[in-house]
Amino acid sequence: MSFESTNFYGKGKNMRSMKSTLVGLAMVMLVGAAALAQDKPAAPAATAASEPKPGVSMTVYNGGYGVVREVRNLDIKEGTDTKFTDVAQQIDATTVHFKSITDPAAKLLEQNYQYDLVSADKLLQKYIDKSIEVVCKDKNYSGKLMSFDGNQIVLQEEKGSLVMVQRADNVRDIRFSALPEGLLTQPTLLWKVASAKGGNQLCEVTYQTGGIGWHAEYVLVLKDNDTAADLSGWVSVQNNSGKTYKDAMLKFIAGDVRKIVEQQPRMAYAKSARGGGEAFDAAPMEEKAFFEYHMYSLPRPSTVADNEIKQLEMFTPVSGLKVQKLYMYEPLKGMRWYGGQNLERTYGITSDKKVQVFIEFKNSKENNPNLGIPLPAGKVRCYKQDPDDKAMEFVGEEKIDHTPKDEKISLQIGNAFDVVGERRQTDFQLQTGRKWMSETFEIKIRNHKAEDITVRIKEPLTRWSQSKITETNVKEFKMLDAFTAAWDVPVKADGETVLTYTVEYQW
Repeated sequence: MSFESTNFYGKGKNMRSMKSTLVGLAMVMLVGAAALAQDKPAAPAATAASEPKPGVSMTVYNGGYGVVREVRNLDIKEGTDTKFTDVAQQIDATTVHFKSITDPAAKLLEQNYQYDLVSADKLLQKYIDKSIEVVCKDKNYSGKLMSFDGNQIVLQEEKGSLVMVQRADNVRDIRFSALPEGLLTQPTLLWKVASAKGGNQLCEVTYQTGGIGWHAEYVLVLKDNDTAADLSGWVSVQNNSGKTYKDAMLKFIAGDVRKIVEQQPRMAYAKSARGGGEAFDAAPMEEKAFFEYHMYSLPRPSTVADNEIKQLEMFTPVSGLKVQKLYMYEPLKGMRWYGGQNLERTYGITSDKKVQVFIEFKNSKENNPNLGIPLPAGKVRCYKQDPDDKAMEFVGEEKIDHTPKDEKISLQIGNAFDVVGERRQTDFQLQTGRKWMSETFEIKIRNHKAEDITVRIKEPLTRWSQSKITETNVKEFKMLDAFTAAWDVPVKADGETVLTYTVEYQW
């Protein structure tokens, strides 16, 4: 967009007169403004941009990881380690980024990630050559710990004698005088920070963690004789990262983000005793394009507990979108020409009788004003209401890939019970001298339903790269690609339709 300045200049005497008038008026206004300024108190200086407040936000990716951002108050003392605790157990410590909001000049000089969490065996290991007390069923033992394994504990008593205490069901308790240095109750980042200010500072820490991911879940409810449907969408986020994110601002990235995965050493963590749960939270998300992906932001804070599956509404449910139910007979499903000549008569004559059922709709505003939105990859579950008791019954499901607006979505939700296909080879000819081959097929579709239907028959041309359909009793057909032909054939209620075609190959 361009902006053009407007020409306010006049001409001749009128212009000079106007200039004089404007100059005089400006002088009067300046004098008046100066007088007012003497009586009016000075305006306060412009406030600085609001500083971040303590809290946590997180962006979760399809690939099973997330980016955590935490703003905390930390006590930074020069010459001592600054501890940053309560991080995710699945943290990738190489991704940590530190910034002091209080002292932007502060620098992170050194970082150690300590994840040697306390356990019974680690406590025993730290107490080798130190005194402990072992409480058993019938007796207590005290002495210096010499060694241990899963079966027994070896102690040197005060008088020098050795005693071997059987563990199993015998040991009731082991008592230690204190928690040894170097053992932690939770993963901890230790930093050496250079800061001229020191003391309590507001800091922002960003890191990546594994063990958390999300995917989309959709519910499609068919109605109006399978010509319309209602669609709702949810984000399911699963958190097994070893940390609870309380009152977090959440974002979700949909798209194929490239991330290099390297083999990381396995780290032993103390597992939470609390079982997993499933939580539901409602409020449509705000969607926007972000780089080459799409971002969904929850407009309010929400808590994502460790070992929890949480569901959040992704968009306002769409009611009354137009859908189409389709039937497809693909007797050689998954088969195509893979290279080379296939000259055996029996090649590709086995077939399946199942006729597949698809639900298709276009993700566009033309279909429904509330549609035409980016739909992240996920599972679509289809339901249909039983007209007798109004119960919603499950009729099938399918996974979709990331789907932008204005693209068609095709869901294979099952096989038709009352529609059967049959395919057989009726002729085969091979003339190697002419480098020529032909075969003829007969395909029958039997419809045992009470209404007329149309079935798409999909046939791969599998014997050679140069092929041509020379005869067919259903004249209208299309080549979906160089090796696949398709016919849309009508089949009457309780009727049968027969398709025949001949294909020739030359090399």
